[in-house]
Amino acid sequence: MAKTLIKNIKGLVQCGEDLPQIRKGADMKNLPILEDAFLALEDGEIIAYGPMSEWGGITDWRDLEVIDAEGKYVLPAFCDSHTHTVFAKSREEEFVDRINGLSYEEIALKGGGILNSARRLAEMSEDDLFEASKVRVERLMSYGTGALEIKSGYGLSVDAELKMLRVIKRLKEECPIAIKATFLGAHAFPTEYKENHRGYIDLIINEMLPKIAEEGLADYIDVFCERNYFSVEEMAEILEAGINIGLKPKVHVNQFSALGGIAKAVELGALSVDHLEELEEADIVALKSGNTMPTILPSCSHFLSIPFGDARRLMDNNLPVALASDFNPGSTPSGNLSFVWSLACVKMKMNPEEALNALTINAAYAMDLSETHGTISLGKKTPVILTKEIPNLAYIPYAFGDQLIERLIF
Repeated sequence: MAKTLIKNIKGLVQCGEDLPQIRKGADMKNLPILEDAFLALEDGEIIAYGPMSEWGGITDWRDLEVIDAEGKYVLPAFCDSHTHTVFAKSREEEFVDRINGLSYEEIALKGGGILNSARRLAEMSEDDLFEASKVRVERLMSYGTGALEIKSGYGLSVDAELKMLRVIKRLKEECPIAIKATFLGAHAFPTEYKENHRGYIDLIINEMLPKIAEEGLADYIDVFCERNYFSVEEMAEILEAGINIGLKPKVHVNQFSALGGIAKAVELGALSVDHLEELEEADIVALKSGNTMPTILPSCSHFLSIPFGDARRLMDNNLPVALASDFNPGSTPSGNLSFVWSLACVKMKMNPEEALNALTINAAYAMDLSETHGTISLGKKTPVILTKEIPNLAYIPYAFGDQLIERLIF
């Protein structure tokens, strides 16, 4: 039985009982912090916390790790609710293309982008793909990520999509953090189906989904609803087919254009709608009518030099906001959520407390992990972040170039 005691914590962040599952609107500024605190974990479960003045000392030293956190903060692990962590190779050549003037959409139209990743992934063995992906997950953990959603979508064929999802399943089994799998076969139309959308949609619905259900390979289903990709009607048909086999929808929408996909996603009970760089009043109305989590991906906006999602507008309409990395080889080759925290503050004018709520409690909701992650509460199984010595919590997004996460504790 592994036990951990963290004592003399400068600030125990996001702690408490009976906390809400989400924070929205003005409530996103609320961030409980207990100063001069202790925290006790047993086999990864939070069993006690409180002020040091109430700490009763150590009565059983067996299998106990004691950590002195003098000058350091402890917070619930980040939850990254939108990533593409399983991929074959990086795409830095497209980075250079963009510097030379090509847009993300132009690169995709000439065979780059998602189709580039799909070609490379098809050539890679499942074992090699797993090993490369496991290294990435371990790196994300070093940044403080303690729960991770991973999408397929670089396969775009029955065999390759199943290969990706099997790799994600192996990561679930072998990595010490919570991992959720999302089927994103509808990420792009493969070259051979460019003029035959119906054929590829039928392939997804009639061949991919039954095999995914048979092997239990996915928790969620996603569609990239965007101009030159999948229409709102195509998105709805695919999501409904996924719902019929027990998959909850999570949707890429409004990255480059507002097509009405948010309203349809909310109608279908989507857990989250992600990107939201473009936002219209009808989208706000739709979001207020349901329980779908708006999720913004600021490091994608940074890397592609496209607009940032309008978090302030969402919060001013009493809506919640989650933040995620969108870690992928094309548009966001970083899964560092401390950097996402900084971008949210600098570029989206979220204050540090709002942004941290978006990376913890709201992001946990966007992954169906509210019961175990997002806050430091009794009985929860979330890993916790131990920072290095810092003057205050705002120093993490302020000092955006520094690695201020000392370790992730389970």
